[in-house]
Amino acid sequence: MYGLTPFGRNDYDLFNMFDDFDRDFFPHHPVNNCRTDIKDEGDKYVMESELPGFEKEDITLDINGSYLVISAEHKTNDEKKDEKGKYIRRERTFGSYRRSFDVSGIDTDNISAEYKNGVLIVDMPKKKHEEPQPKRLEIK
Repeated sequence: MYGLTPFGRNDYDLFNMFDDFDRDFFPHHPVNNCRTDIKDEGDKYVMESELPGFEKEDITLDINGSYLVISAEHKTNDEKKDEKGKYIRRERTFGSYRRSFDVSGIDTDNISAEYKNGVLIVDMPKKKHEEPQPKRLEIK
Protein backbone atom coordinates (compact mmCIF):
# COMPACT_ATOMS: atom_id res chain seq x y z
CA MET A 1 0.00 0.00 0.00
CA TYR A 2 2.83 2.43 0.74
CA GLY A 3 4.23 1.87 -2.72
CA LEU A 4 1.20 3.59 -4.26
CA THR A 5 2.02 7.01 -2.76
CA PRO A 6 4.14 9.37 -4.89
CA PHE A 7 6.27 10.46 -1.93
CA GLY A 8 7.83 8.85 1.12
CA ARG A 9 6.39 8.59 4.59
CA ASN A 10 8.68 10.89 6.51
CA ASP A 11 8.62 14.63 7.26
CA TYR A 12 11.62 15.38 5.06
CA ASP A 13 9.88 14.10 1.94
CA LEU A 14 6.71 15.98 2.86
CA PHE A 15 8.63 19.27 3.05
CA ASN A 16 10.38 18.50 -0.24
CA MET A 17 6.97 18.02 -1.81
CA PHE A 18 5.96 21.54 -0.73
CA ASP A 19 9.27 22.98 -1.97
CA ASP A 20 8.74 21.30 -5.34
CA PHE A 21 5.17 22.65 -5.43
CA ASP A 22 6.48 26.18 -4.72
CA ARG A 23 9.10 25.95 -7.47
CA ASP A 24 6.66 24.46 -9.98
CA PHE A 25 3.80 26.82 -9.16
CA PHE A 26 5.90 30.02 -8.99
CA PRO A 27 8.72 29.36 -11.49
CA HIS A 28 9.32 32.97 -12.51
CA HIS A 29 9.24 34.65 -9.13
CA PRO A 30 11.56 37.66 -9.58
CA VAL A 31 13.01 37.66 -6.07
CA ASN A 32 13.74 34.07 -5.28
CA ASN A 33 17.03 34.39 -3.47
CA CYS A 34 19.61 37.13 -3.69
CA ARG A 35 23.02 35.54 -3.73
CA THR A 36 25.70 37.81 -2.34
CA ASP A 37 29.46 37.33 -2.47
CA ILE A 38 31.91 39.50 -0.54
CA LYS A 39 35.60 39.54 -1.50
CA ASP A 40 38.41 40.99 0.60
CA GLU A 41 40.75 42.84 -1.75
CA GLY A 42 43.16 44.18 0.88
CA ASP A 43 42.20 47.84 1.13
CA LYS A 44 38.52 47.29 0.34
CA TYR A 45 35.70 44.77 0.24
CA VAL A 46 33.82 44.14 -3.00
CA MET A 47 30.26 42.91 -2.61
CA GLU A 48 28.41 41.39 -5.56
CA SER A 49 24.67 40.82 -5.16
CA GLU A 50 22.65 39.10 -7.86
CA LEU A 51 19.43 41.00 -8.47
CA PRO A 52 18.20 39.73 -11.85
CA GLY A 53 15.00 41.19 -13.22
CA PHE A 54 15.42 44.54 -11.46
CA GLU A 55 16.14 47.87 -13.06
CA LYS A 56 18.71 50.21 -11.54
CA GLU A 57 15.87 52.52 -10.48
CA ASP A 58 14.28 49.66 -8.49
CA ILE A 59 17.30 49.36 -6.16
CA THR A 60 18.18 51.57 -3.19
CA LEU A 61 21.23 51.57 -0.95
CA ASP A 62 20.94 53.25 2.44
CA ILE A 63 23.35 53.60 5.33
CA ASN A 64 21.47 53.35 8.59
CA GLY A 65 23.83 53.70 11.54
CA SER A 66 26.48 51.04 11.02
CA TYR A 67 24.44 49.05 8.49
CA LEU A 68 24.26 49.15 4.72
CA VAL A 69 20.72 48.27 3.65
CA ILE A 70 20.03 46.99 0.14
CA SER A 71 16.39 47.21 -0.92
CA ALA A 72 14.86 46.30 -4.25
CA GLU A 73 11.26 46.35 -5.37
CA HIS A 74 9.88 45.13 -8.68
CA LYS A 75 6.36 45.51 -10.05
CA THR A 76 4.93 44.48 -13.40
CA ASN A 77 1.47 44.67 -14.83
CA ASP A 78 0.97 42.81 -18.11
CA GLU A 79 -2.50 43.29 -19.58
CA LYS A 80 -3.66 41.92 -22.89
CA LYS A 81 -7.12 42.73 -24.17
CA ASP A 82 -9.02 41.69 -27.25
CA GLU A 83 -10.49 44.18 -29.73
CA LYS A 84 -13.59 44.61 -27.54
CA GLY A 85 -11.48 45.66 -24.56
CA LYS A 86 -12.10 42.46 -22.63
CA TYR A 87 -9.27 40.75 -20.88
CA ILE A 88 -7.83 37.69 -22.50
CA ARG A 89 -4.97 37.70 -19.99
CA ARG A 90 -4.00 39.91 -17.06
CA GLU A 91 -0.96 39.19 -14.94
CA ARG A 92 0.63 41.15 -12.13
CA THR A 93 3.78 40.39 -10.21
CA PHE A 94 5.39 42.04 -7.23
CA GLY A 95 8.64 41.21 -5.57
CA SER A 96 10.72 42.92 -2.96
CA TYR A 97 14.02 42.24 -1.32
CA ARG A 98 15.77 43.77 1.68
CA ARG A 99 19.06 42.83 3.29
CA SER A 100 21.41 44.52 5.77
CA PHE A 101 25.18 44.31 6.15
CA ASP A 102 27.37 45.52 9.01
CA VAL A 103 29.68 48.26 7.75
CA SER A 104 31.23 49.35 11.05
CA GLY A 105 34.77 48.80 9.70
CA ILE A 106 34.03 50.54 6.38
CA ASP A 107 34.75 54.10 5.25
CA THR A 108 31.08 54.78 4.51
CA ASP A 109 31.81 58.19 2.93
CA ASN A 110 33.60 56.50 0.03
CA ILE A 111 31.31 53.55 -0.77
CA SER A 112 30.51 53.33 -4.48
CA ALA A 113 28.09 51.10 -6.35
CA GLU A 114 27.20 50.13 -9.90
CA TYR A 115 24.58 47.85 -11.38
CA LYS A 116 25.19 45.95 -14.58
CA ASN A 117 23.88 42.73 -16.09
CA GLY A 118 21.69 41.96 -13.06
CA VAL A 119 24.55 42.24 -10.55
CA LEU A 120 24.93 45.02 -7.98
CA ILE A 121 28.64 45.66 -7.33
CA VAL A 122 29.47 47.67 -4.20
CA ASP A 123 33.04 48.80 -3.46
CA MET A 124 33.49 49.33 0.27
CA PRO A 125 36.88 50.78 1.25
CA LYS A 126 38.12 49.75 4.68
CA LYS A 127 38.67 52.37 7.34
CA LYS A 128 42.33 53.23 7.58
CA HIS A 129 43.80 52.08 10.84
CA GLU A 130 45.76 54.99 12.23
CA GLU A 131 48.55 54.23 14.63
CA PRO A 132 48.46 56.47 17.67
CA GLN A 133 51.10 59.17 17.40
CA PRO A 134 53.60 59.22 20.24
CA LYS A 135 53.65 62.42 22.21
CA ARG A 136 55.59 63.70 25.18
CA LEU A 137 53.73 64.98 28.22
CA GLU A 138 54.96 68.01 30.08
CA ILE A 139 55.60 67.63 33.80
CA LYS A 140 54.30 70.50 35.97
